[in-house]
Amino acid sequence: MARENQKTIYAIVAVAVFAALVFVGSVIQVPVPAAFGMTRIHLGNIFCLLSGFMLGPVSGGLAAGIGSGLYDIIIYGDMLSAPFTLVFKGLLAGVCGLIAYAGHSKGENHKLNIVAGICGSVTYMILYLGKSFAEGLLLGSEMGTVLTALATKFVTSGINAIIAVVVSVPLYTVLRLALKKSGLLEKLG
Repeated sequence: MARENQKTIYAIVAVAVFAALVFVGSVIQVPVPAAFGMTRIHLGNIFCLLSGFMLGPVSGGLAAGIGSGLYDIIIYGDMLSAPFTLVFKGLLAGVCGLIAYAGHSKGENHKLNIVAGICGSVTYMILYLGKSFAEGLLLGSEMGTVLTALATKFVTSGINAIIAVVVSVPLYTVLRLALKKSGLLEKLG
């Protein structure tokens, strides 16, 4: 029983640590003006994917969603967007973790990890752009304005996705090896 409690504590701490990494990564950004609102290039998605890789679909999804949702509330000041961000970023990491841990791979298959990172990122982009499109229409913007904003957000989201996959996959490989050597990997999963 004590071993199970210790594993639960490690899991909770890991979710909290990765949520903090996602939050801080989201703060490191370059704002990009869009037709309605702002969009940005940031490092948060790197840590969202890394959460999925390191913690798996459920815990990784929680970490990514919580860290991103808190960013929306604390830094961006957007209480209305935070629940969407929590779910969308949670699904980014969740899809990544689900694919990376498919079968018996447990995140050890490098090619599958690349696919996992891409699929997680594409999942997020579809959700984010769909929400942006619906918001633009609901706000009564003209279709041209909505599509211009969407094009800007598509480009910045694409850049975020590429950076996230290119950085998170090799970073995960290095971190996984270090955690395995230290004996902490078994405690996380």
